[in-house]
Amino acid sequence: MFAGIDEVDWASMEHAYGPADDVPVLLRGLASADPAERESALDGMYGAVHHQGDVYACTLACIPFLFELVVDPGVQDRGSIVELLTSIGGIDLAEDDEDEIGEDEIEGAANYAMAAAAVTAGAGVFCELVADEDPGVRLAAPLALAALHSRPARVLTLLRERLPVEPEDEIRLALVEAAGRVALRHRPVAGQAADWLSRLAAEAYAPGLRLAALAQLARCAPDVLPDGVVPLVSGLLRELRSRPAGRDPEGFAGPGERAASPTLVGQVRALRAEETAGRSAPWATDLLRTLHGGLDNRVEDRTALLTDQLRSPDPWQRIDAVRMSSVLMRSWRGVYDEPVRLMGELLGDPEPRLAEAAAHALEELHSLAVPAADALAARVAAAPDAWVRRWASGPPALGPAVNALARAGDARVLPALAAALEQSEVPHDVGYAIGYLGEAAAPLAGILRRRLGEVGLDEGAYDRASPLLAGLTALRAGEAAGEVLRVLRGAPEYRGEWLRTAALRALDAFGPAAARAADELRALVRRGGTTATEAAEALWSVEGDAAAVLPVLLEGLRSRRVHDCRAAAGVLGRLGPAAAVAAPGLRALLAHGELWLRVDAAIALSGVTGRDDESVPVLLDAWEHDRHTRVRIAGHLARTGPAGAGSEVARVLRAELRSVRRHNALDGGCGSHDIHEDEKLLALCRRALGTDTGQGTTS
Repeated sequence: MFAGIDEVDWASMEHAYGPADDVPVLLRGLASADPAERESALDGMYGAVHHQGDVYACTLACIPFLFELVVDPGVQDRGSIVELLTSIGGIDLAEDDEDEIGEDEIEGAANYAMAAAAVTAGAGVFCELVADEDPGVRLAAPLALAALHSRPARVLTLLRERLPVEPEDEIRLALVEAAGRVALRHRPVAGQAADWLSRLAAEAYAPGLRLAALAQLARCAPDVLPDGVVPLVSGLLRELRSRPAGRDPEGFAGPGERAASPTLVGQVRALRAEETAGRSAPWATDLLRTLHGGLDNRVEDRTALLTDQLRSPDPWQRIDAVRMSSVLMRSWRGVYDEPVRLMGELLGDPEPRLAEAAAHALEELHSLAVPAADALAARVAAAPDAWVRRWASGPPALGPAVNALARAGDARVLPALAAALEQSEVPHDVGYAIGYLGEAAAPLAGILRRRLGEVGLDEGAYDRASPLLAGLTALRAGEAAGEVLRVLRGAPEYRGEWLRTAALRALDAFGPAAARAADELRALVRRGGTTATEAAEALWSVEGDAAAVLPVLLEGLRSRRVHDCRAAAGVLGRLGPAAAVAAPGLRALLAHGELWLRVDAAIALSGVTGRDDESVPVLLDAWEHDRHTRVRIAGHLARTGPAGAGSEVARVLRAELRSVRRHNALDGGCGSHDIHEDEKLLALCRRALGTDTGQGTTS
């Protein structure tokens, strides 16, 4: 084994962390009889030689030696090496990707192509490995065949032949998954794969195998899914619940007693083991995720399925349903009252991790959490020790149930927020929570004002004052103008600009009630600098004197810095016709290269001229090219609407309301306010159309 490995000039190559002269040690480590050494070597391969999926020259040089390891029955953990080869060779650059490759990426793209060619050339080895004596190898081989073998018809035949004689349930599921992947990768054989999967889903096979077949059909041939797929899947889940559970049959497995692994690979394996311990069908979660992904925009079916899962007597199926509900609701618009209500019921579950998962899921829903408001209020009232969460480092934060109740706009959260404001260190997010309650949070103004007056204006002032300023801003508590003015005047050098900005926003919100701050604001405007525009905006709110603020705003509009131009445009739009002199400058910015500046300029131009004829084409173009501009644009259209029934604006708004996909849904990530922002967009679209009569997502 490893013939010629020392003849390779490894030192001339590099991996993610420098010279690749340590690669031979890693390769030999993969063949070690010591499990810890094998784990460390595998960790090194993924961490350096194949770092985050990258392929280097040394990665290519490893491929022949990895194949040697895979076919040697004396090597242990060969399944992990099959997975490594699959990852190295499985990157497929589509034609669109090739068109986007820059000059500095050419070498990397060439390496990916060479890796795919090298591993594919040896992929015939995997045909033999589907019958290997090592179950770990048999588990990894089907995916390797699906991802790398160039003869899909032969692979499908091999998968079908292997299934009846494979004794391990999890490996049988891997064979079925591989068929779905083959169908997705090679469309000419998709029909053959779908026929086989349909038979597996319909015939008298074990419930796990039938569920796997349905999941793969949803991915590769959703049109041939059987009618009534939701009750069918629900029945299969009931059958799976009747299977004997693994370790910890009473429910969730506790944290393992084993020492933490020093490698990332070992830590991932340990987490996976903890996650699956005690489950009767640990692979069911992945099957259901695949099924949901395949069902895609069939929101009603997915909601019905999750509702059934949330009612399951199996705590694992309930916690899976909570997590999958979050994924569904973040990506798709729908009617979610029943699953939300059921998640609320889980807040009282005796299993703390299930209750915690439900609280976190409800926290992201904002107004959609209203069906669970009673349960959230009960949870908050029953657990005052969970109102504030503290961490080993960083500021404290509100507990998820408190945040969820506040974001739902429910005043029953006020005692928890009041208690949080009395903490020696105020939670960093309490001000934002107050903002969701509107006038209902007015009783908190006195506490906010007192605590702000107690803030020492030292280097820690921003962290202590910003949550209080955010709360006062949300409440428009003009009686606190004196305390805010103290902060504005005494802001320290460290983070002083941030603190002054927060104080100016508060004074802006107070309006004429902050008249005592007018002299200070005028001085900041005359002084110029980074806060001059913010001071001008606050001064306009306080006094309404356009002459006092126009010079600095017009200067900001001419700035070479996009941020300054945007800030000035935003304030000029608020001045309305009083800022008519700014129209030429705003008009010139409609063709600026920065899209967000074009949006701000168009909205401001509409405000100062009272006309939309020049602005609307710019706004609709931005709407189409950057979905993240839509909330801001819809807000403007709602203020100037209603849109004419036959106008282009009305057509665009109605198209948004008809869409089932959330405008800000991402395939590879999410934000805690995504649902809130999308629901806000829908409400603004309805208002702009003059149809703001309900919560539906269609017009």
